[in-house]
Amino acid sequence: MNTFSNRVTKLFGIDYPIIQAGMIWASGWRLASAVSNAGGLGIIGAGSMYPDVLQAHIQKCKAATSKPFAVNLPMLYPDIEKHIQIIIDEGVKIVFTSAGNPKTWTGLLKEKGITVVHVVSSSKFAHKAEEAGCDAVVAEGFEAGGHNGREETTTLVLIPAVAAAVKIPIIAAGGIATGKQMLAAMVLGAAGVQIGSRFVACEEASSHINFKNAVIDAEEGETMLSLKKLTPVRLLKNEFAEKVQEAEHRGATKEELMEILGRARAKKGMFEGDLEQGELEIGQVSAILHEILPAKAIVENMWNEFIKALANPIEMT
Repeated sequence: MNTFSNRVTKLFGIDYPIIQAGMIWASGWRLASAVSNAGGLGIIGAGSMYPDVLQAHIQKCKAATSKPFAVNLPMLYPDIEKHIQIIIDEGVKIVFTSAGNPKTWTGLLKEKGITVVHVVSSSKFAHKAEEAGCDAVVAEGFEAGGHNGREETTTLVLIPAVAAAVKIPIIAAGGIATGKQMLAAMVLGAAGVQIGSRFVACEEASSHINFKNAVIDAEEGETMLSLKKLTPVRLLKNEFAEKVQEAEHRGATKEELMEILGRARAKKGMFEGDLEQGELEIGQVSAILHEILPAKAIVENMWNEFIKALANPIEMT
């Protein structure tokens, strides 16, 4: 495959503007290194890792690839100071932050020569990320799996809004799994795409095979945005999700919802494979995923379709 050069590939030193999202319980060193070796940007998802586990994954990733990779750092993580120190000590060059104020850590990370990207769900927060010194933003639409923006703005609306608000590069996320969708996002103003759900159903993902199979079996309308009183999250419908929905419909308090959620609910579903009582975080695009593939094949398929669509954007019939 031919390489490609734009603001995102230059920023990260990668061949293709395809970024694998840092997903809890799915994106460890195996997935990150495989995506990076394929020419994209692999990301280790630190949100489900204790500090020593994160350090081990970074070290294994460095041994498995000579290409750039990143760490995704949810800023609400209780041991974030330890994570930050490990990232600095291990020489990680790219960090994606999310779920918090980018001003908190961007300055320190930039002082250490680290490229910083922040995940946003609105043009307002994209502007704040730019002001905080971030090098780029991920603009994530309402279609995305996992933790989501309260604004419920779709990717098709969000990307041009963010493009009008900031000058730094924009990476589109939410509802993207194919080369044609990638081209659409870039026409709207993105310089790259971040892919989550497609890489969950990937051979190298650490997600449980039960969850991977549930993702590729999902049909339209089988995900829902839930837990809006806590932190909005898009997940597959199952017994747990239905219990949450029933509680929300009867006006359950934040405390009641926290009790229903309990501890390690996401681990139970995505890592341990409990398809009924686990939290199965996935995006709407799961409806068009039909097979589990190696990371290299996912990157190649997306890029080849993108190039074909770029050459023939409108097929007249």
